[in-house]
Parts: sequence; C-alpha cells; structure tokens
Amino acid sequence: MGEVKTVSIIGLGALGVLFGHHLSKRMPREKLRIIADAERVKKYKNEGVYCNGERCSFHYVTPDELCEPADLLIFSVKYDGLKEAVQAVKNHVGENTMIISALNGITSEAVIGETYGMENMLYCVAQGMDAVKVGNELSYDHMGMLCFGDQKPGVASENVKRLAAFFDKMEVPYEVDTNMSKRLWGKFMLNVGVNQTVAVYESNYGEIQKKGPARETMIAAMREVISLSEKEGIPLTEADLNYWLDVLDTLSPEGKPSMAQDVEAKRYSEVELFSGAVLELGKKHGVPTPVNYELYHKIKHIESQY
Repeated sequence: MGEVKTVSIIGLGALGVLFGHHLSKRMPREKLRIIADAERVKKYKNEGVYCNGERCSFHYVTPDELCEPADLLIFSVKYDGLKEAVQAVKNHVGENTMIISALNGITSEAVIGETYGMENMLYCVAQGMDAVKVGNELSYDHMGMLCFGDQKPGVASENVKRLAAFFDKMEVPYEVDTNMSKRLWGKFMLNVGVNQTVAVYESNYGEIQKKGPARETMIAAMREVISLSEKEGIPLTEADLNYWLDVLDTLSPEGKPSMAQDVEAKRYSEVELFSGAVLELGKKHGVPTPVNYELYHKIKHIESQY
C-alpha cells in the first residue's frame, strides 16, 4: 500500500485547478496527471489555465492513454459530467487506488462506487474555499481545507492515514473526520442555503454574511435540510447550522459560490443536486419544503431565460 506517489485529477473546475496547482509545485510533473479529452487538452495548452495570476504547469493525459494506476484519484467535475468522468478514469484505477470525490451534493460517492466499488472510496468534503473562476482564470484568498474520512463512523482506516501522511507532506490543509456522513449532510445543508440564495439574489458572500432577507432565506432553506436529515437517520442540529454559518463568515465577501458563477455565465446550474434533491426527500418523507420549492422554481425560471 505504501505512500502516495502518483495522483490523477479529473475536472478542472475551481477545485481541480486549485489543488492541481498546489500539488504541481510539490511533486514531480509526470506523477500528477490531469485527465482530459484531446479537445480539452488542446484548449488548455493553447489558452493556458491560470491560478491567482500564475500559469499552471500541468501534465495532461487523455482517457485512452495507458498508464500506471494512480495511488490517489480525485474527482472534481460537475455533477452532470460525473458519469462520463467515471468511464474516463478507468486506466487510472487499480486495486490500491484511493478515490475521493470533491463534488457537491450527497450522491457522487455512490455513483463512483457503482463502477469501482466502495472499499477504496474515502468520503470527502471541500470547505472554506472562496475561489472564483472566470473563463480559464481562477482566483482565491482562502484555500480552505479537505475534510475526509471513512464511510463508517469510528476508527480511521489505513487509507485515511495514508492520505493524511500525503497531505502533510504536500502541505494541503485537511481535517480527518470520523463521522463523514454527518459532514456530507452538513455541507449539503450549507450548499442548499448559500449556493441557491446567492444565485437568486445575484450577489456574493457579503450579501448573506449580513443581516437581511437573503441571509434569512438561506437559513430557512438550511433548516428544511435539518428536518429531512432527522428522517434520513443523520440528524443535524442548530449547532451544526451555526458551525457552517461560522465557516461562511471566513469567506471573502466578494467571493461567490459555484451556482452564482453559473447563473452569471448563463450556464445551467446544479439545482437538481440542491433544492431538486430536497424536494425529492421532502416527498419521500412527507415533509413540507416551501423555501426550497420557491428557490427551485426561481432558479429554473432564471435558466429558462438563457
């Protein structure tokens, strides 16, 4: 099992660029592989990919290229690209490949696990980053951290220790959490609140960091997730809500969540992962979710104008 030496990343969204750039300065170039199809690779090479003003020096591989399996595989695509990404990484997965997914929502692990099994899948949540991506340029003030752990609560597995040792060496801020399903639900609650509210108000983190209707809407949407979490057997509390509100307060007021960036660029958003999922769960448990119902329809309306 040994130490992590090769890393593969699929998806150059905010997270892929941020962590890819960070790792690229600390490990041999060919040991960090960015997986992308030939067309994308051509575009990345021509236009460049920039992180805080610096051009990233990435080693690209296409899905068909044969290679050694990675010790660590990171998914950082958008949810609608996940199925395709799962197929694209097949040459990078071996029996000892650890897999983490930094996608939003609470379902990506299961989708990846259907193909590659759950035994080497660690649950992971990225939090506290305030990156904004415009075209091929990413900028951020706070890198945030990766929280990861096993699916089952309790003791940290060998894989968790292996990943922690690698992140120590690479100076990646992280936290090991022995109750990851709760953390995933907490992050889901945060996204349901902050992503959708900032998108609908067409503003930024500053808007929901201060008292006012936007912040109230956000908290009301988050409380609907709390009532669903109880039914799903992963009960969140007001203390969890306050924990995530504190995380929000650390972000740069000018920053924006991904969904607000999508709306601004007139791209279709991940609304189905947020209020879409809340409405489904509400139906399943007979729990009313009026705030998310309203957010869902407002976002769908915005998207219908593109």
